[in-house]
Amino acid sequence: MPRVTLVDVFKHRITQKYLRRSGIHHAVTVAGHAFKLAVKKGVSPDLAAKAALLHDMGHYEWYKDGKWDYEEYRKHDIHAIKGAERAHKLLIRLGEDRLVAKEVSLAVLLHTDSYLPFSLSEQRTLLQEVVEEADRMDEQPHGLHHYNVMTPSDAVKRLNRLDQKITDYYENRFEG
Repeated sequence: MPRVTLVDVFKHRITQKYLRRSGIHHAVTVAGHAFKLAVKKGVSPDLAAKAALLHDMGHYEWYKDGKWDYEEYRKHDIHAIKGAERAHKLLIRLGEDRLVAKEVSLAVLLHTDSYLPFSLSEQRTLLQEVVEEADRMDEQPHGLHHYNVMTPSDAVKRLNRLDQKITDYYENRFEG
């Protein structure tokens, strides 16, 4: 079965809808961080980059008097739950292996514990830790990292390069 690439995932209409809401720049940047961390920690860079790209696709917006209300959002946030469901459905539609889709979705679900009444520290798998750490690396106060701008064409260029790094990683790993 051919690998579902990051570009395949990014170009899908569902991804486009939700990443425009949560920030294309943030998603692509976190995917890049996740690749580097995954290689360093011995985790699948393919799964890590996919989970990182999709980690915020469950975001929705909270407005008060026509302005973004970050505190209201934080109080009612369940984006990781919605995102995990959307990521799983999307990956299955794209023909991704079911176990890969499950692992990616769980990493999306557990990339934050902001919606839980307890901490997930020391409970995450290595893949889930990579995605959580990659997300934190791009974080800015009051959610401003979601408003950094990147055009879809620039995102495709960066994701193409990242897809090539993933391919090179697996080819070099299995040749040696």
